[in-house]
Amino acid sequence: MNKTIISVAALSCLAATMQAQKKAAAQRPNIVYIMCDDHAFQCISAYGHAIGKLAPTPNIDRIAERGMRFDKAFVENSLSTPSRACLMTGLYSHQNGQRQLGEGIDTSRTFFTELLQQAGYQTAIIGKWHMGCDPKGFDYYHIYNDQGQYWNPQYRGTDTPDGKYIVEEGYSTDLSTDHAIDFMNHRDKSKPFCLMLHHKAPHRNWQANIKNLGKYDNVEFPMPETFYDDYATRGEAVRTQKMSVTKHMRWEQDFKVPEMLDMNNEDSKDSYNALMGEINRMTPAQRSAWGRYYFPRNRKLLEANLKGKDLDNWKYQAYIRDYMSVIASVDESVGRVLDYLDKNGLTDNTIIVYTSDQGFYMGEHGWFDKRYMYEESLRTPLIISYPGHTKPGSVCHKLVQNIDYAPTFLELAGVKKPQEMVGRSLLPVFDNGDAQKQWRSSIYYHYYDYPTYHMVRKHDGVRTDRYKLIHFYGKGGLDAVPENKYQGIEGTNENNTLKSLISIGYFEPKDNAVNYNELYDLQNDPHELNNLYGKPGYEKITKQLQKELDAYRKAQKVDEY
Repeated sequence: MNKTIISVAALSCLAATMQAQKKAAAQRPNIVYIMCDDHAFQCISAYGHAIGKLAPTPNIDRIAERGMRFDKAFVENSLSTPSRACLMTGLYSHQNGQRQLGEGIDTSRTFFTELLQQAGYQTAIIGKWHMGCDPKGFDYYHIYNDQGQYWNPQYRGTDTPDGKYIVEEGYSTDLSTDHAIDFMNHRDKSKPFCLMLHHKAPHRNWQANIKNLGKYDNVEFPMPETFYDDYATRGEAVRTQKMSVTKHMRWEQDFKVPEMLDMNNEDSKDSYNALMGEINRMTPAQRSAWGRYYFPRNRKLLEANLKGKDLDNWKYQAYIRDYMSVIASVDESVGRVLDYLDKNGLTDNTIIVYTSDQGFYMGEHGWFDKRYMYEESLRTPLIISYPGHTKPGSVCHKLVQNIDYAPTFLELAGVKKPQEMVGRSLLPVFDNGDAQKQWRSSIYYHYYDYPTYHMVRKHDGVRTDRYKLIHFYGKGGLDAVPENKYQGIEGTNENNTLKSLISIGYFEPKDNAVNYNELYDLQNDPHELNNLYGKPGYEKITKQLQKELDAYRKAQKVDEY
C-alpha cells in the first residue's frame, strides 16, 4: 500500500481520536467549588433563618434557585483544616491524619484533584488552603499565607517568583475572586476545569470591606432563644468551653474596641495585638476609613455605660452585624462568578457548589465558633446547581457529609472512586434525592482538638434522621497533651500554640477527665436542650444508636474514643 495513503489514514485516525477526546471533555462538566470558612447556614437567606431574612444573600440564593439546597449536610470534624482534609481525601480524620488544626495531614493519601488531573481536568485552587503541605494535584494555585488576612493579604503560588509570598493590595474576598476569574479567562479551553475558590471570610475577627462597614447598623437581629442556655441537663463538657459571646469574645480583637484594653490581662494583650496586626496591614486610606466607622461607634458605647443584658445585646448585635457585613462581600463574589459563567456560556455544563468548611454558632447556646457535635456546628450549608441534573428550587433531606465531595467530583469526571475512599457520590440524590432509597441512615462524627483554643472536649457520635448520640471522653487540661501526637513535639504548630496558651494561663482551672454520653431527640428537641441518656423509655433507641456507633468505630478502625 502507498505510504502516503497510510500516512493520510493515520492522520485521519489521529484527528478522529482527538475529536472524540474533545467531545468527551465537553460532556464532562466543569466544577466550580466555592467554600467559605465558618459560614453558618443560618446566615444564608435561602435557608429561611431569621438572620438570613434580615441580611439576605441574593447571589448565593441564585444557586439554590437553579439547583438543590441540602438541609442535612454535615461535616465529619467541625474544624477548618480537618474539614479540608476530609474534602480532599474523602476520608475520616483518623484515616487522613488531620485530627487537629495545626498538624497531621498524610500526604501519601490520594487527593481527588490528582485523579482529576490524570483524567484530563485542568485544576486550580485560590484563596485559603491552610494545610501542612503544598497543594497537590493542581495545575494552578494562588493561596494565602496560613489563615490568610482580610486586608492586603499575602499570596504565593505557581505564578509567584520562587514560590514566595507576595502582598497584594486590596480586600481578600475581592482579590481571590479576581484571581478565580482570571484563571477561567486564561484556562486551557480544550479541557474541562475544576476551580476551587476558598475564601477566608467570614473567619474571626470579621473584618468587613470598607464599603460594607455599618451595612446592618439599623438592623436589630433577634437573639436566639437559647442564648441564655443554662446547660442544666448536659454534662461538664458544655460548661468548661471558652466560646461564650458574652464571656470569651475579646473587646479588642472581636468587638474592635481597643479602648477597653486591660494591660493587666495577658489574654487581653494578645487580643489587642491580633487586632493591631490586622489594622497595621492596612494602607493609610484603608486605616482612616476603618477608624471613621469604629471610633465614633466605640465612643457612643463607652458613653452609654451599658450593663447586664443591655451589654449582652450590644455584644451580640456587634458580632452579627460585623459577621454579616463580611458575608455581603462573599455574596458579591458569588454573583461575579455566576455572572462570568453565564456570560461565557459555561453555566449549562458546570456544577456549582457552595458550602462552608463547617457550621458556626451565631449565639445559639450563648456561643460563637464551632467544634461541638451539636447541630449548628455539625451542620454546614450545601447548595448545588447542576443544570439538567438538579431540579431548580429543590431540597434534599438525605444525610450527606463532606467526605462525599471527592467521590462526587470523581464520578462527574468519569473516574472510578479509589477503594479507600469512605465517602460516596452525591449524584444519586441529585434527581429527586428524597426518593433515593439506597442511602445512608446515619453519619459518624469525631472531634479531637483538645486541649487548645475554646477548650471543647474530645467526642464522637452518630446522628440519624431523628436522634443523636454523643460520647465525650478524655483526660482534662494538660493531662490530655500526651494523648495527642504533635502537642509534645518541639517546633510543631501544635506545640507552639500549646506553649502560647500555657503562658497566659488558658488551661486554668484544670478540667476534669470525662467519659459520658448524651442523647437527643431532634424531632421533639431541635435545640438539643434535653439530654435523654439514661432516662426511662429510651433504652431501646439508646441501644440501637450505641450499636450503630460501635459499628462505625469497628468498620473504620477508629483508634480512640
